Amino acid sequence: MAGSVTDAASAHDANGAPGVDGRMARRARNRDAVVDALLALYEEGDLRPGSDAVAERAGLSPRSVFRYFEDVDDLCRAAVERQQERVAGLLTVAAAPSASLRTRIEAVVEQRLALFEAIGAVGVVARLRAPFQPELAAQLDRGRRLLRAQLRRAFAPEFEALGPERAAAALAATDVLCSFEAHQLLRRDQGLGRARIGAVLTASLSALLRAEHPPEDR
Repeated sequence: MAGSVTDAASAHDANGAPGVDGRMARRARNRDAVVDALLALYEEGDLRPGSDAVAERAGLSPRSVFRYFEDVDDLCRAAVERQQERVAGLLTVAAAPSASLRTRIEAVVEQRLALFEAIGAVGVVARLRAPFQPELAAQLDRGRRLLRAQLRRAFAPEFEALGPERAAAALAATDVLCSFEAHQLLRRDQGLGRARIGAVLTASLSALLRAEHPPEDR
């Protein structure tokens, strides 16, 4: 009996209106709806949607959008964080460190293609806004360091064989090849499809990581 009284009290206030728990749940739903609406507009190619467009997609009034976010920057950060959560399952490279170099290269290339395709327009928006949003810039920096460390682990035997100085240069080049920015250049600027991008990255990484001597020694 006590439990039912407590439940009723949490669900309604003295005037019979929805209680604190109900208001919090509704606020969370509306906040999620706004973030999902913004992400959908990004994916449709609108990288700077107005609050009216976001509100219409979310099924809310334009005035209510910023009840849930401090400003546009806060909403953008929330959208980037949501997309990062969605793609978290794509951060694993499906190849053991002991696998052949070709197997590891193919696994890294496949993982990066899937990851960057899933990130999509949000990755572009994040990079456009990062110079003006320190928190967003920090998020991007953490992501880049994570992906660079992943490459260092995936190709550790090859880097070790090169020696410290050449290994640092090889890691830097590998990091650039496997970056979101490189994917955008190949996809958007050069108009390459997924299969062709994969072939370019695989061939480039193979040439880079199989090199046993610097060009001047050949």
